[in-house]
Amino acid sequence: MIDELDLNNLPLFIATVEAGSFTGAADRLGCTKTKVSLKIRALEKHLGLTLFSRTTRQVALTEAGQRLYRDCQPLLAQLGETLSEAGTSARSLSGSLRITAPMDHMTQTLAPAAAAFGRRQPDLSIELRSGDKVADMVQEGIDLAIRMGWLKDSTLRAQKLGEFDQQVMASPDYLREFGTPRHPTELSHHRWIEFTPLPTPLTWSFSRGDEQCQVQMSSRIKVDSTGALLSLVRSGAGLSAMATVVRREDSSLVRLFEDWQLTRGGIYAVFPPGAFIPAKVRAFVDFYRTWLAQH
Repeated sequence: MIDELDLNNLPLFIATVEAGSFTGAADRLGCTKTKVSLKIRALEKHLGLTLFSRTTRQVALTEAGQRLYRDCQPLLAQLGETLSEAGTSARSLSGSLRITAPMDHMTQTLAPAAAAFGRRQPDLSIELRSGDKVADMVQEGIDLAIRMGWLKDSTLRAQKLGEFDQQVMASPDYLREFGTPRHPTELSHHRWIEFTPLPTPLTWSFSRGDEQCQVQMSSRIKVDSTGALLSLVRSGAGLSAMATVVRREDSSLVRLFEDWQLTRGGIYAVFPPGAFIPAKVRAFVDFYRTWLAQH
């Protein structure tokens, strides 16, 4: 007699594929590595297939494992989303929601929005983590990342929530030492501070009415955080493009090229790999999109 298939083993299989290891799957699911390993072996035994090739360092999908993941993952994701929606309609959101965002966006916008959302959902625990890099969301347990500008990695699962204006800014000390550029093309001769998370941090397009110009900058200083970028501009180390809101927060900075516009930057919600987006994440994204439009 063939043992009945335990469908509870399939989510463990999916988690192992997406986390890349038994340990990562265990962390993601809140169970032990041993349990994950035993359940995967039970699934393999029932199917008569080897789903993973195992070494002392890692596990990798076999061809049979790839087929199973391709066929099962969308079905389980849809089932999870349906059950999540059904549960949410009957009760308030619960559990934990972990969100990461750049420091300045966190303090200026996301934190007050999260506080307002938390008041609507008293059973939901919210954790905010600041940082400019898109981390390994699965490994670090991140449910949602808010990112600014343009997404460097085009493979990320993301939704655009809004836009923001940008402008070139410099400190008075820098302009006294190196002069004030009068036209965007002069920026190629100035000390540009490169913000590396952007896909093309040294190429910028300006427009003024029907006039367009693209400028290729050169830099000696590179940074990967908005906080460091702002600190360097304030200190007179160079000039760079930043969100207009920075100028409103720091009136000491000088806005250049008042009659020129830079391409507007985007505000994105970035999700972990996989088709399923939990109800708590979808609810916050919808709330935050409205919050950004209002504020």
